[in-house]
Amino acid sequence: MTTTTQLQELVREARERFEASATAADLENAKASFLGKSGAITALMKGLATLDPQQKREQGAEINLAKQAIEQALQARRDALAEAELQARLAEQAIDVTLDGRGQRRGGLHPVVRSWMRIEAIFHSIGFEVAEGPEIEDDWTNFTALNSPQDHPARSMQDTFYVDLEDERGQPLLLRTHTSPMQVRHARAHVERHGSAAMPDIRVIAPGRTYRVDSDATHSPMFHQFEGLWIGRRVSMADLKGVYTEFLHRFFERDDIELRFRPSYFPFTEPSAEIDMMFDSGPLKGRWLEISGAGQVHPTVVRNFGLDPEQFIGFAFGSGIERLTMLRYGIGDLRLFYGSDLRFLEQFHAA
Repeated sequence: MTTTTQLQELVREARERFEASATAADLENAKASFLGKSGAITALMKGLATLDPQQKREQGAEINLAKQAIEQALQARRDALAEAELQARLAEQAIDVTLDGRGQRRGGLHPVVRSWMRIEAIFHSIGFEVAEGPEIEDDWTNFTALNSPQDHPARSMQDTFYVDLEDERGQPLLLRTHTSPMQVRHARAHVERHGSAAMPDIRVIAPGRTYRVDSDATHSPMFHQFEGLWIGRRVSMADLKGVYTEFLHRFFERDDIELRFRPSYFPFTEPSAEIDMMFDSGPLKGRWLEISGAGQVHPTVVRNFGLDPEQFIGFAFGSGIERLTMLRYGIGDLRLFYGSDLRFLEQFHAA
């Protein structure tokens, strides 16, 4: 039979053990000695089974009071350890409010974004709309509608990022390899809206992100392009030359630029040409630089726009925004655009 003195001694011992616990782990170990499955209080509670009912009531009440006192001491020590840990953390992370504040650094637009905005502004000023669309495209819009046959190399998984999904028509999906699909989408919407009988000319550029399996100093798996399209009843390659020459003069803010058109091949234009440019002064003086692919829109593509190629004709072109940016700012390595090096990017904050 347990006496009141023995219970008081047990409570005193528990308080001393709890106060001596320096960490939460030590405290839990001390708790187990008194309140655990094999603890002293638990053993006393089990011993009540051998007593008669009157003794059981009396002893049980005293043991419960001792248990409550031990639990209160345990919780008090838990709170004290938690407070001590909090104060230590606050002291470690203290901030000296008397120190000078750090000035907030001003951010700026990425050089590629600057060029993108500049391109949109220039073409908008000469009557071109700006079209945006999905970066995950279906096979028909990305390839077939643009007269790229089934065995075209660009359809290879070594050249194109395919998505392991299909659209509702069963078309395989892919990350678009150029922004030309937006020419298809915009032209078809334009024809549907206006009809072909009295349709105004289609004049649109489609800037955006594109993706190809390619990576080196002059190529990136993700890059930016803008495609241009002008379709009407009396549009010629002379209009292409005039539009693109005006664009380059305004983009580079200089008139000493020469253009030449070299015969080339693209499945979506016929005839096709590579556009080269040359500066008459500066570090790149006298050097021809390939700047765009272009040509008269192929009759098959005109039909896929929903138009009759016997009545409608026009041109298309496509240029890399990174390439134009590199030439404008004298950047020699494409990878600098995506390296997140603030020393490089901060140069353009005031540009």
